[in-house]
Amino acid sequence: MRCTASIRDIVIDYELIRRDVKNPRLEFHGGELYLIVPKSFMEHETLIRKHQRWIYNHYSKVQKIQELSHEIKLVSGRSVDELKSLVNECVTIIGKELGVKPENVRFRKMKTKWGSCSSKGNLNFNTFLQYLPDEMVEYVVHHELVHLIELNHSPKFWNHVKKRYPDYKESETKLAAYWSLIQQKYHQY
Repeated sequence: MRCTASIRDIVIDYELIRRDVKNPRLEFHGGELYLIVPKSFMEHETLIRKHQRWIYNHYSKVQKIQELSHEIKLVSGRSVDELKSLVNECVTIIGKELGVKPENVRFRKMKTKWGSCSSKGNLNFNTFLQYLPDEMVEYVVHHELVHLIELNHSPKFWNHVKKRYPDYKESETKLAAYWSLIQQKYHQY
């Protein structure tokens, strides 16, 4: 059921979905807000009011990502082999800067992230990185290499990232915009 909520200076449409679930939850998918509640749950408006700050912040972020996705373009013509070469070069250079070296570097299509780092020091990179400009690929490589120092997203981790990318939040927003474009173009998800 389609519903509407006014939060601060915006009106947000959301989809109310009744399911066989124990607890209600809020989700954003494709820029849309979904409120999933147990079948007998009747206080969905109260729940929206209770979480209006979270909704407003996420909605604002989604809007910014959607606006940015109209201003950027995907890189075309880079092969996966060219991507591998670029990533491996970045791993060598940035790894020396950070004083770290991964055990292995692998590539595969991933559904939800640009890269990952295991506790064993293995790095995995999403082959969709081939559609990002070089500076964004570098950022992702740096991000994953920092995980060899801090294997989480704690404040310590972000302090390491900040040393090379003081505006890392901007880079994270750009990555989300690129991800949105890739999803639209390749209809993978």
